[in-house]
Amino acid sequence: MAAQSKFISGHTHLISLIGNPIRHSKSPVTHSVSFEKLGIDAVYLAFNITPEDLPDVLAAMRRMDGWDGSNVTMPCKQAIIPYLDGLGDAAELMGAVNVVQKTEDGKLIGHNTDGAGFWVNMQKHGVDPKGKTVTVTGPGGAGSAIWVQGALDGAAKIHIFAREGGPSYNHTLELMPNVIAKTGCDVQLHAFEDKEAMKAALAESDILANATNVGMGADNTETPVPAEFIKEGMVVGDAIYYPLMTQLLQNAEAKGCQVVTGIGMMNEQAAVGEKIWYGVDMPIDEVTAELNA
Repeated sequence: MAAQSKFISGHTHLISLIGNPIRHSKSPVTHSVSFEKLGIDAVYLAFNITPEDLPDVLAAMRRMDGWDGSNVTMPCKQAIIPYLDGLGDAAELMGAVNVVQKTEDGKLIGHNTDGAGFWVNMQKHGVDPKGKTVTVTGPGGAGSAIWVQGALDGAAKIHIFAREGGPSYNHTLELMPNVIAKTGCDVQLHAFEDKEAMKAALAESDILANATNVGMGADNTETPVPAEFIKEGMVVGDAIYYPLMTQLLQNAEAKGCQVVTGIGMMNEQAAVGEKIWYGVDMPIDEVTAELNA
């Protein structure tokens, strides 16, 4: 990879973000600042892509020299898998991809950094899932990674809430046996519509992790969990980072809970992605300081 020049040139490479919606994403500015600080001659661009577009998009990625890889977000994290040449261990176990790497021989390999990003961020806030009871709402692309990684990191018990009969519900049922066998974690799946089960699960949980998109967007006051179900003193983390303080986090903070926003998860994911694409260590603190200046 050539060193970054002041201007885009014929040598400038491309990293993309594909999914829908993506216009709110902070990934382009985060990676752009990081590439500049690291001297990487690459740009990061976001494209509105639906699952139906994926065959054409990945065919283009294979053909276009200099398109080095991509981030993947909803609703493409699971849909992209059939079009890839291989999967990393985490992506294979979780059944979802959020990073695509193009190898030197042109192969497209899917990785998943969602779970690691979430829990590294939590650990930086002093929260460790080991030996704890965790509730996860929304086991889709990010959610499946969060609960699986939580089990791998030593959580004692995990309650998962998904729309009964929906794709995420059925996907979780498929994942559970292998994860339970590998980790020994007590994993229980519940219908998102069963509010009594949700209330009971949260009453015994140490950590609540929201991975639904409920609450995303400016001035959004929706929440995946009724405020009265939040246990005083528990830790509540959100995968959503727009808005930074979701209604869920506001409700939790009002009950004296420690809250962890989704921006740190995004930054930790970004760091792993840059390691996969270019073998570099993202200067997270420097990037964060510049973005917050």
